[in-house]
Amino acid sequence: MEQPLQISVIISTYNQPEWLHKVLLGYQQQTYPHFEVVIADDGSGEATRKLINQHQKDSPFAIRHIWHEDNGFQKTAILNKATADTRYPYLLFTDGDCIPRADFLETHAKFAEPGYFLSGGYCKLPMPLSEAISAEDIQTQQCFDPAWLKARGLEGRSQLRKLGASPRWGAFWDFATPTKASFNGCNTSVWKADVLAVNGADERMQYGGEDRELGERLFNLGLKSKQIRHRAILLHLDHARGYMTKESLERNQAIREHTRKARSVWTPYGIKQTEA
Repeated sequence: MEQPLQISVIISTYNQPEWLHKVLLGYQQQTYPHFEVVIADDGSGEATRKLINQHQKDSPFAIRHIWHEDNGFQKTAILNKATADTRYPYLLFTDGDCIPRADFLETHAKFAEPGYFLSGGYCKLPMPLSEAISAEDIQTQQCFDPAWLKARGLEGRSQLRKLGASPRWGAFWDFATPTKASFNGCNTSVWKADVLAVNGADERMQYGGEDRELGERLFNLGLKSKQIRHRAILLHLDHARGYMTKESLERNQAIREHTRKARSVWTPYGIKQTEA
């Protein structure tokens, strides 16, 4: 009998314990049980540590906490540490402000295929609705009901369409969407061997496209992408983005441009540090 695909879910976080609690509750509702959670913590404080400790006691799946000291936005560095520490052959990258629907991991496992990475989607919530979602709403999954969300202020036809699509309509919309199936750090899955083949994330990258640059090197390696944005669904909770600066965006864009022009596969600033 074929063994089920084992998935390492890498969740990035930084000082958002209330949001992370809701996200981990979402993973407790998953219909697919063959996974571990590895939390890539970019220097959070004591409140996050205590929350993770509690979930480690209460959750039916393994949770490991990979942490480094707070030294500004160093998400790529902690993601590389977490990636190297994963135990399973298939990786799912997501964020600590993204609540997964109950079929989220089952969908990624269903469509996983050698030579591809998967690009999922999300429904972005406003702050009042992000705050209003309770543990019971996650446990009952009513927070993924388009009518429930619309009654509480969610707007946007495309947002609601993602959540309301049946498997058949989800496949149709994924085929029809003009949106590129890119490597999106909040909802992407890929074989660990492929991530290691490009040396993980480029640790020079700050906020803004740091996940896309990794995806561009995977494309250069020869991978293709598969669109599942209407089938693998997350609720993206709102938050401030004080770490985004003009300088970081410009620097990231320059690195991405070099990756595209040089058709780079390997970064010397990744999991294996070959340059200072």
